[in-house]
Amino acid sequence: MRRTLLLPAAAVALSAALVAGCGGAGKTPPTGASGNPPGSSAPQTPTPPTAPQSPTPQTPTPGPTESNPAGDIPDTQAFVVYQPPDGGFALKVPEGWARLTAGTAIVFTDKLNRIEIASASVPAAPTPQSVTSQVVPALQKQVPKFAMGAVTTVSRPAGQAVLMTYQGDSAPDPVTGKVVRDAFERYAFYHNGREVDLTLSGPVAADNKDPWRIVTDSFGWK
Repeated sequence: MRRTLLLPAAAVALSAALVAGCGGAGKTPPTGASGNPPGSSAPQTPTPPTAPQSPTPQTPTPGPTESNPAGDIPDTQAFVVYQPPDGGFALKVPEGWARLTAGTAIVFTDKLNRIEIASASVPAAPTPQSVTSQVVPALQKQVPKFAMGAVTTVSRPAGQAVLMTYQGDSAPDPVTGKVVRDAFERYAFYHNGREVDLTLSGPVAADNKDPWRIVTDSFGWK
């Protein structure tokens, strides 16, 4: 008669656990962050470095627009030397200004500004008294709404000069008919029986002190 052998429950459970452990040996091992198994020597594709970004160029801020009163000679104005055909003297005048002859005088003009140069032989050097008594009456007849300023003696590189300042109305513009109130500086230079009258004029509101000084400082006898 065959006897049936009954195993305890604990032994059955232990056998099942051993079978399960052996079956797990064929499973795929976990992978790391790179996609390769831990400890694998397979090459990994490196992440390309990020190229540094060039700074965005800044557009320079434009400077303030220069706004000058009518008649202001710009600071960038260039000057050239003028000498009359018969010589005797020379001076600097603004480059590019129109030149014309008015009687015995040479005139340089640009827009509302004017430089007039007149030369003559005289028996004596001018003085504030002679200019006041002889020149002023003539200008009162020639210049509309003439207004006297002052008559003084000034020093320039070429020597002493008699300076007379005054104001007057310009001739009407041939197109618009507009009249401009002008300020005048008249310098009388003298050397060896020759007098050169240098008259600078422009609108009263214009600030041409520096350009006019360049012109009068440049005057010299030859």
